[in-house]
Amino acid sequence: MSGSLSMATKRPAPRRAPARKEEERQAKLQAILDAALDVFLEKGFTEARLEDVAARAGVGKGTIYLYVRSKQALLETLIRSGIGGPIGAIEQRVLSLEAPAEAKLRALFSFLRKEILGTRRMDIVRLVLTEAGRFPELAEIYHREVVGTGMRLLRGIAEQGIATGEFQSDALVRFPQLAVAPGVLALLWTAFFQRLDPLDVEGMLETHLALMVRALKGPSS
Repeated sequence: MSGSLSMATKRPAPRRAPARKEEERQAKLQAILDAALDVFLEKGFTEARLEDVAARAGVGKGTIYLYVRSKQALLETLIRSGIGGPIGAIEQRVLSLEAPAEAKLRALFSFLRKEILGTRRMDIVRLVLTEAGRFPELAEIYHREVVGTGMRLLRGIAEQGIATGEFQSDALVRFPQLAVAPGVLALLWTAFFQRLDPLDVEGMLETHLALMVRALKGPSS
């Protein structure tokens, strides 16, 4: 019996579940990314320091280096996780839909309104537009992680519409940028002119989508 008691007293304490540790790690990374976006917007990327980000996030500067190696890498991570990941997810979701091309376009526009223009992700886009001229590599990253995915998705939807006879025009295959142009306008307008001349972004995007679909379907529609 004494042997049993001895073994019981030496039983090791249960270890923390790896999933819980990963959850905490991701939560800390998100806090750092949120702080980075605030600081980059307030100070500009050039003037912002990792010390500022750490202070805003409530962590030590060394903690940031556990996740990224530099300020530029921090901005890249912000783009990838904030927009690149969601764009990749919506691409898979839309392409997997058993639906007409128009329905897929509507699903994509709904995502744009709710998950980009209606959230802080819009601030990430503004930041990229502001800083990409000074940092060409940033434009390359954004194009690879976000723009390229969006253009590929739009072309895929347009090609489906043509293949099934739903669309008569191949304009969206050749110029997918036309589909997202109002989103860029909405971004710039709300940033600079909304106070002076309020824009109904929701209404504008819905109108643009209706006009675009009508043009793609041709006169018979």
